Amino acid sequence: MTFVPRLEPADWKALYRAAIFETNRSAVMERVSEAEKAVLARGRELYYGHGTLEEKEDLEDALYALRAFRTACEHTLAA
Repeated sequence: MTFVPRLEPADWKALYRAAIFETNRSAVMERVSEAEKAVLARGRELYYGHGTLEEKEDLEDALYALRAFRTACEHTLAA
């Protein structure tokens, strides 16, 4: 089991990378869920606060990629 430190929603990029590069098949879906939650939480922070257009676009791209990755993993695990 790999130790992953508890990260704040602002650390969504680290959680995103951890999900995308996870090699343990049994942990992939959990990592993807954690990353999705962090991306959505950061999006809410930016909505109510200040953020750059670039980060908002990065969040949209990350969420799209995580959802595509989740779908691909679900199909792979079902096969």
